[in-house]
Amino acid sequence: MRHALLLAVVIVLADTAPVFAGMPSFTLTDAASMRLQSISFFLVVFLASAFIIRWIWNALRSDFPKLPRLSYLKSLGLVGLWGFLFLLVLTMISGARELMTPGAWKKDGLTYTLGDEKTPESPPPGPSEEVRRAKLESLFKELAAYALKHDKQFPASGESSIRPYSWQTPHASGMRYLYFEGRNTDDGGRILACEPELFGDWRLVLFTNGEIRRMKSAELAPLLSPEAK
Repeated sequence: MRHALLLAVVIVLADTAPVFAGMPSFTLTDAASMRLQSISFFLVVFLASAFIIRWIWNALRSDFPKLPRLSYLKSLGLVGLWGFLFLLVLTMISGARELMTPGAWKKDGLTYTLGDEKTPESPPPGPSEEVRRAKLESLFKELAAYALKHDKQFPASGESSIRPYSWQTPHASGMRYLYFEGRNTDDGGRILACEPELFGDWRLVLFTNGEIRRMKSAELAPLLSPEAK
């Protein structure tokens, strides 16, 4: 017990602030001072815990005479063993969390800390305008070939002679183009097909003469009205 009290006094005195009296003095850096304070606090709590455990154990001997008397050194060993067991349990918990959430912990010196949360990945970019335009051109070729054989009349939506793939936009969803039936090759300036709102505000519009224009949804809306159709 005397050794523990002596050690506690030494720790307290070692952490006292230096007194300047005109003579050179040597002090620790801020990081070293903080580490020393942490170690000092840990040792004081460790020694005090051992003393409390010893007092509780020996107090129980009045009710349980068969309990052996616990010395202070044995109490230190008991508290140290409990500390190692708690450390083992915490290490197992952190290891299990790392297995369930890979990358959640990152190494920070000798220990591990929570890693930065990953930002959700942005959706992959859609097809380029060149790809979209080429897809509409391919659709018009098939529609024009059909009209050439059917008195200039474009086919109905879902015509079996037109490949099902041709009706679909190059978007990952495979959504179909907006198609307007009842058109023929003499209907100049009328919309034949257009993209749905899948690629932002700008949409590609196919006209009956094969022209493809780049239009915004706002200026396209009047052309899609029942009167314009």
